Amino acid sequence: MWQFMYSTGRSYGLTINSIVDERRDPVKATHAAARYIRDLYGIYKDWILVIAAYNCGPGNVNKAIRRSGNKKDYWQIYYRLPRETRGYIPQLIAAAYAINYYADHNIQPIPVNFPLATDTIMLNNDIHLTQVSEVLGISHGELRALNPQYRTGLVPGSTKPSSLTLPLNHLGDFIALNDTIRSYKPEV
Repeated sequence: MWQFMYSTGRSYGLTINSIVDERRDPVKATHAAARYIRDLYGIYKDWILVIAAYNCGPGNVNKAIRRSGNKKDYWQIYYRLPRETRGYIPQLIAAAYAINYYADHNIQPIPVNFPLATDTIMLNNDIHLTQVSEVLGISHGELRALNPQYRTGLVPGSTKPSSLTLPLNHLGDFIALNDTIRSYKPEV
């Protein structure tokens, strides 16, 4: 969601391995991104430079600042930034403009279908999304979409407590059928 590089995600406390990639966890990745953006603002004190550094890395922004004679204005270092970042900031400004002035241009927002209500439960034992899906009758695709951080579908609760996001209307069933779920296809 926040497109963290591997090293940046790890440095902000996200677990990234062959089973779990918390860069895909919307809650944990958002908290990590907020800390990273706060740290970048502490360095640059300018939101546009923060966004540029988030996009291409602070090393590239620092290099552009040095090459421009220590100018700390995005538009003055523009041509010294990577091409992707030179396009990223104007696109972000255009998106912000569209969000704020859509009515002036006869643009109508499309109604958004928010996902169903969900809740999270912490697990202390390993469980596979297939077990949960088949016992509770939740679509496997929906369960994967709610838990994108689990690359293989395994929730490794026995290693460290791990969260499982479920549709709110299935949370009680999960608690009531916990033993049944764990014993269902344990080889999975």
